[in-house]
Amino acid sequence: MGEKKRARSITVWRKKRIEKNLRKDRSYKRLIYNRFIVTLSLVLLQIAGSLLLSFYFYNDGGRLALLIIDGIALITLLYIFNNYEKPSLKIGWMIMILFLPIFGVSLYIAFGRGRPTRKMHKKIAAAKAENIKAVSKNEEAEQRVLAMGRRTKICQYLSTYAGYPAYDDGTLDYFSSGKEMFAAMLEETEKAEKFILAEYFIIESGKMWDPFLELILKKANAGVQVRIIFDNVGSLFTLPPKYELYLESLHPNIKAINFNPVTPVFTTRMNNRDHRKFLIIDGKVAFTGGINLADEYIGEKLRFGYWKDTGLKITGKAVNCFTFMFFNIWNAFHEAKDALSDFLYYPEKSENDGGTAETNKKNEGFFMQPYDDSPLDRESVGETVYLDLIYGAKERLWIFTPYLILDDFLRTAITGAAKRGVDVRIVTPKIPDKKTVFRLTRANYAPLMQAGVKIYEYTPGFIHAKSMLSDDMAVVGTINLDYRSLYLHFEDAVYFAGCDAVSALKRDCEETFALSKLMEPSDVKRSFIGRLVDSVLRVFETLL
Repeated sequence: MGEKKRARSITVWRKKRIEKNLRKDRSYKRLIYNRFIVTLSLVLLQIAGSLLLSFYFYNDGGRLALLIIDGIALITLLYIFNNYEKPSLKIGWMIMILFLPIFGVSLYIAFGRGRPTRKMHKKIAAAKAENIKAVSKNEEAEQRVLAMGRRTKICQYLSTYAGYPAYDDGTLDYFSSGKEMFAAMLEETEKAEKFILAEYFIIESGKMWDPFLELILKKANAGVQVRIIFDNVGSLFTLPPKYELYLESLHPNIKAINFNPVTPVFTTRMNNRDHRKFLIIDGKVAFTGGINLADEYIGEKLRFGYWKDTGLKITGKAVNCFTFMFFNIWNAFHEAKDALSDFLYYPEKSENDGGTAETNKKNEGFFMQPYDDSPLDRESVGETVYLDLIYGAKERLWIFTPYLILDDFLRTAITGAAKRGVDVRIVTPKIPDKKTVFRLTRANYAPLMQAGVKIYEYTPGFIHAKSMLSDDMAVVGTINLDYRSLYLHFEDAVYFAGCDAVSALKRDCEETFALSKLMEPSDVKRSFIGRLVDSVLRVFETLL
């Protein structure tokens, strides 16, 4: 479909209807698309089907059906046993298939492999192969970073396996709240002269998105090119259908993608969501972190108490990494493809001394390295970086995460850090957004606490931040400590050290601990029934 035809594909009537329905309550969709409800329904169907088959067990058709089911289950079990997945993931799927062979196999095909469809893989891989030609690496900067010691060796891994170099120029600002970061986002967007790139999991009409949309429309009228990507499932409950066409109808300089739309026929690609959250202005400034474009992220809607989040503002050559990430998706799925080279920016002189006096003083050993994690390959980049931070910690390991669903490797690493005397503290929400996931999060407390890990629950409300501080090294981004975030989603983060942003994160951690409840063993005691329920939920934790 050509650009002109696409622009005409939304009628005036449709445009007015979309505007009217922007604030419509779509919470009913949470029941329709809730993975736990879908899974439970399939389990009940499995039980009913098994009972039905048992009535026909003694006739030839029943025996043949059971034999075929057992054969398929056995082949699937052998496949799982011989692949390279984590042992804890294998065990969960194998238990499910042994007890629920029909739908256990179906659920594994749908959720277990974690890889996009060949079509999605092919499109994104082709866009990335074309885009990478325009990105130049600063090998001298990389060598300087690698010479800083063992703690920076992970930078070489990120450069090799994720494709993003380390930088020792530019500046880094840390934000301890969405409201604080949004003010900076508006300020920088107001300065846009060439382009604005926005990629978010959730967009919702309200006091955050509406003024931002008004601003980017103003900039579009001034000739600024605007590109917007939002995730279909992330925004399923917040935006009306065809919203990407509505955005494009506002101005010819605005183009948008509704990433990976839900289809009536379920396919494995429905698992692979764009969970990334970043904004790029003119290639000079980028923002990222846990903050979406919806009112709870700036404290204007209290769904689960106060919404605690974190974010970063990046300047310098590292911004090109985010531009590269953006166009790997954009050029894969939008008809109007752009040349990445038109959106890259390479400042002629170093910006080490830029930024605010509080957060951007240049320190010895400064570097930052943006990176993303993709389900396109078998490389769990996000988890590898987290594990390196955990194993490298000597004094402190402080973690903010909304969900704490750990595999054996992460659990062993975290408990090992506590046992060797590291001050390990984890902050999770007191008020959950998903009760089933919250129960699984709490189920992980006991073994961690027994090893000496201090678990805090953020009493003012919900902590959505995804931050890790390991001594003087840090990561802030979009990557949760759960299966979906680590294996199924498109994510992004920044690894950094040697700047005042590390000190700002440390101060924020200390202030957050003071506002949170330190959990005691008595707080996590469970009855026999409770332990049984948690054990069953762990089998399905890859689906939550």
